Amino acid sequence: MVCLMYHELELPGRALCSSDPGYLRYVVSQSDFRSQIGWLRDSGWAGMSLSEALESPREPAVAISFDDGAETDLLVAAPVLQAAGFQATFYITVGFLGKRGYLAPSQLRELHQLGFEIGCHSMTHPYLSDLDSAGLHREIVEAKEKLEQILGAPVKHFAYPGGRYDQQAREVARQAGYASVATSSPHANSISADRLALGRVAVIRDTPLPAFQQLCRGKGLWKKQLAVAAYQGAKSVLGNKRYDQLRTLLLQKGSHT
Repeated sequence: MVCLMYHELELPGRALCSSDPGYLRYVVSQSDFRSQIGWLRDSGWAGMSLSEALESPREPAVAISFDDGAETDLLVAAPVLQAAGFQATFYITVGFLGKRGYLAPSQLRELHQLGFEIGCHSMTHPYLSDLDSAGLHREIVEAKEKLEQILGAPVKHFAYPGGRYDQQAREVARQAGYASVATSSPHANSISADRLALGRVAVIRDTPLPAFQQLCRGKGLWKKQLAVAAYQGAKSVLGNKRYDQLRTLLLQKGSHT
């Protein structure tokens, strides 16, 4: 099964959480999101949370996830998903709660009370592969505990910020008791998939509906996998910080051509 990965949804006239080119690439418009969910519903697909997908898989279906905790999770995504009868998992960056454009703790509780699954996306959204043991404990374990205090409910799922992690981060997540950990690796997940390294497929800005349909079917993901392999090679040579600087420069240049 393919797990779709969304971020902030764009509403006309509403300021986004960030104007960084790397961030904007993952912002999907409200109209495109409605079209995508509408196609899934009308075509007889199910939209599932991570727990549902892992515990009671069915076909045709996709798991649906959102990263970071933008306010549009509640304002846009929740009502569209509810109208379709779909579920989803919202991975929350705890330190973003209450900041401009992001959910307030009360809104997060409202999202949870609507029946949506809440997962953890770290405390401050760092690259986990850059952290020492204390940093990993704060971002993986303490973030989980804080979310559980806010919600008054267990938090079972974690997603690596930026998809970047190492064996030490994986082990801390395992010891923290997460039922699953999601990556940003664009592959579908079989029933026997490693639950500490689940694949997710990013839905990016201005994805045509036919291309979205192919993503849901798991078609052509090898192209994305090749691109990710190239990116990983560049990251290992340049390091996370220098890689991000180069990526931002290239994206800015591309937006002006």
